[in-house]
Amino acid sequence: MADSLSFRSHPLASSVDLVCWLPSSSASPSGRLLAAAIYDPSSGPAATSIRLLPLSDPTSPLDSLALPSRATALRCSPAALAAATSSGSLHLLPPSFDSDAAVAVPGGAGFHVGPVRGLDFGGEEWVTAGEDGRVHVVGGGGDGRLVARKVWDAKGMSGYEAARWASPAEFATGGVGCGVQWWDRRKGDAVVAQCNGIWGRGIVTGMVHSIDIHTSRKHICVVGGSSGTIFVWDLRWPQQPIPLSGVGLSGAAEPGCESEVWEVLFDTYTQSSDIISSTSSKILPVMMCSEDGILAVVEQADERPLELLAEACAINSFDIDPQNPSDVVCALEWESIGVLTRGRDAMAEE
Repeated sequence: MADSLSFRSHPLASSVDLVCWLPSSSASPSGRLLAAAIYDPSSGPAATSIRLLPLSDPTSPLDSLALPSRATALRCSPAALAAATSSGSLHLLPPSFDSDAAVAVPGGAGFHVGPVRGLDFGGEEWVTAGEDGRVHVVGGGGDGRLVARKVWDAKGMSGYEAARWASPAEFATGGVGCGVQWWDRRKGDAVVAQCNGIWGRGIVTGMVHSIDIHTSRKHICVVGGSSGTIFVWDLRWPQQPIPLSGVGLSGAAEPGCESEVWEVLFDTYTQSSDIISSTSSKILPVMMCSEDGILAVVEQADERPLELLAEACAINSFDIDPQNPSDVVCALEWESIGVLTRGRDAMAEE
């Protein structure tokens, strides 16, 4: 690799389940900021919290918000930081961590019963998807409250692990028993396309853990899931998903890992030799993290993944800084936050 890599691990005293970047602000005296979902069973009622961390020293939190149960999803929009929990609740607060402005939708029969795994922001609303097989769209009620509207209830026939908006009218969901589904709100909140995925040539049952949709190519999804599987689903050819990685794939496909792929994101930093188009089979570079401790960039099924990290523990989640895509933050299962900087000047950067 031509670019250099700088990696720093910041040990914490608690489990780090999820991490994400917060929008950079010149008004912040602490510089660039992170949000992390922390689990510390020794803390009693405050066992689970979302912490505001400065990039300069992630071990010294600036603020925190207690959650009723363990965080299962963490996402940031320009106006809010959102966390979903294992008890089915959704919590929103400003990136400034003003706890007085925090609002929530409690878990229960009227929302989600059990873990909410899929969470994303799409213009003015959030979409949530849970293990209970329910999908909701959540927005403001005009009086400071959050209003959740049920889009779908699978009634236990399937469960959701991922959700991602493509446009204000379209989003994708994925999980177990449903593959990947594409929804169009202009058609009555209906599933308009479905992909069952590529799972070891059909030998094993697959589960979708993560979905990403490229901002400039909204018809292309990348999907990460069971047994090291990563594939691209192009809505122009919905019955022909393109495998990038996975156990049991035929041909020259080189798996990036052999365990669960917890997260996938299109990598806006790595330059592709030829991006996908109507006349090209090239795939936009994809970053992934896995249960077996791999953080890598995958581009083609016939090319070796570019391995960035190989840790001795699972990498639970990661996030690419949208304003500085050379920088990646990741949550390490062994109670640490890792910060990776890519670039020729990586070793000189903070």
